[in-house]
Amino acid sequence: MYDTVRDRLIHLHHCRGAGWKTIRYLMEADPTLSAPFSLPPAVLRPLVPLSGAQWAAFFHDLHSIDMQSVVKTYSDQGIRIITVFDLDYPPLLKHIYDPPWVLYAKGNIRLLRETKLISIVGTRRPTKEGIEALEKLVPPLAAAGWTIVSGLAFGIDVCAHQLAVRHGGTTIAVIAGGLNHIYPKEHRSFARQLMNEQLIIAEHPPATKPQTWQFPARNRIISGLSLGTLVVQAKVKSGSLITASYALEQGREVFAVPGPINVAEAAGPNMLIQHGAKLVQEAADITIEFPYVQ
Repeated sequence: MYDTVRDRLIHLHHCRGAGWKTIRYLMEADPTLSAPFSLPPAVLRPLVPLSGAQWAAFFHDLHSIDMQSVVKTYSDQGIRIITVFDLDYPPLLKHIYDPPWVLYAKGNIRLLRETKLISIVGTRRPTKEGIEALEKLVPPLAAAGWTIVSGLAFGIDVCAHQLAVRHGGTTIAVIAGGLNHIYPKEHRSFARQLMNEQLIIAEHPPATKPQTWQFPARNRIISGLSLGTLVVQAKVKSGSLITASYALEQGREVFAVPGPINVAEAAGPNMLIQHGAKLVQEAADITIEFPYVQ
């Protein structure tokens, strides 16, 4: 049906129920991914850990999706498909425990090959001091050639993207769901600007509507793309600290902006610092940790 494992992977990635683990199981059973397209249902079924309804949807999609038409539509929309087998796949991301099998990208994909990538994440409700910290840190990072990676969420995330653009830098937004369903809707206009001038990526096909579980899952991509992650204001239980945890698991640097002990948004970064994250007061506190990066 397909000539390459890459083409078979892209098709599988569009089948309902084919999440990261399902594709891993299929890859372990047959690294060429030929088996799913040729095995009879009774033989394939034990290889796919899905419920009855999920299995029916998966098998239907496996034999009914016109991928040639789908891929052409993406191309017409300016969407690039980057699989884990491709040279354009981000090198740092490939080395995390569970790298996305496929990325969907719109914008300047050359940014994925940059080495100077730093993630900046934080609360959706920053204080004035949190914004001031960003305004102090992002411009010199952008001037030094660092690409800012974040999640396009309200608050610290979108402000980090905006400051990078405003100061002539580069930025990558990693979203939950697919490229045709930007969330939150308030950022869709800015997202179109990023798709034209910068880069937005997603690990789900473009037609996928964002679901709650996809937001923490995408955080592993934000940290996995980057040499380090900076947390600027976050409560102790927050998505930003999930991103920091992923960064630690991935062997990346973790940085944090300290704050007053009576401010809830400072509790997360302060706790990270207690546990060994580097305290950041200026951009040089970050860049000095990467003397080998040009």
